[in-house]
Amino acid sequence: MLRIMLVDESAERSLGLRLMLERLGYEVVAEVSNPRKLYDAVNQHAPDTIIVDTASPSRDTLEHLCMITESCPRPIVMFTQDAKRESIRQAVRAGVTAYVVDGLAAERIEPIIEAAHARFEAFQSVQTELAQTRSKLSERKLVERAKGILMTGRKMSEAQAYHALRKLAMDRSASMGTVAEQVIAVSRLLG
Repeated sequence: MLRIMLVDESAERSLGLRLMLERLGYEVVAEVSNPRKLYDAVNQHAPDTIIVDTASPSRDTLEHLCMITESCPRPIVMFTQDAKRESIRQAVRAGVTAYVVDGLAAERIEPIIEAAHARFEAFQSVQTELAQTRSKLSERKLVERAKGILMTGRKMSEAQAYHALRKLAMDRSASMGTVAEQVIAVSRLLG
């Protein structure tokens, strides 16, 4: 059962959405009417999904959604009446996974939430892959730099420098990147 947090400045509208979600089998863990309390509420209740129901997303709402996206990302569905291009772009930049205009009908909610989750998972997968690629590239640059230091300082060939770094990494049970950083640091001290 998905745990959902509702964000809606209208208590009456929020109650209607809450009842609709509960009938669909979702657990509503919190309702937030003040966007400034959104970040703290997410940390307190740890919802699986955030649903924002608003006529038009306010700057406060978007800023707090952005903070959530950066620190503890999760799928965010926004139901709104605002179809302006700039509003959509701002919401997506803030981390909104599904931006739905005039679409708050009971039969549409479940597929929208499922699509938001699928899109969120795909995006997180790409983010993880990007972070891993950046890390590998950074490590590769360090290894190249350390090889250069060994080649210059110890008059080694490139292959010899690489094998020396690799042996050192294996002897220390460390990554090549860690050993390369150590070689670079020592060369700075002696340099």
